[in-house]
Amino acid sequence: MTTHVNDPGTVRRLLTTPATWAVVGLSENRARAAHGVARFLRDRLGMTIVPVNPRGEGAHDETGYKKLADVPGPVDVVDCFVNSRRVGEVVDDAIAEKDRLGITAVWLQLGVVDEAAAERAKAAGLEVVMDTCPAIEAPRLGP
Repeated sequence: MTTHVNDPGTVRRLLTTPATWAVVGLSENRARAAHGVARFLRDRLGMTIVPVNPRGEGAHDETGYKKLADVPGPVDVVDCFVNSRRVGEVVDDAIAEKDRLGITAVWLQLGVVDEAAAERAKAAGLEVVMDTCPAIEAPRLGP
């Protein structure tokens, strides 16, 4: 199995093109990294965010959903704030909902690594960014 390497062009495009990001793991829990990163995506990068979490809680004044299959759409990027053991299931959900929602990419957050899930996503035609965070990558893009 190959080790995934993030493509700088993909990272740049995802962070600079206005899009809707389904943030899996985002809830009203302000102590979780997803809360601050979702705010960064919305307020600093101009993205639309859609909270997805097991309780279907909303966050940042946005309606929440229990799973990707419940999101009415569209969604461009699925941002995965779940641990590495669970991320394969989220990636598989993104693949399953790809055509209905218009998903073009999955972003596995810093510390979230699943090479097999990344390969499945790529095989399904999705772009993959893994083991990094938009709030870390965006400042590196420069002006």
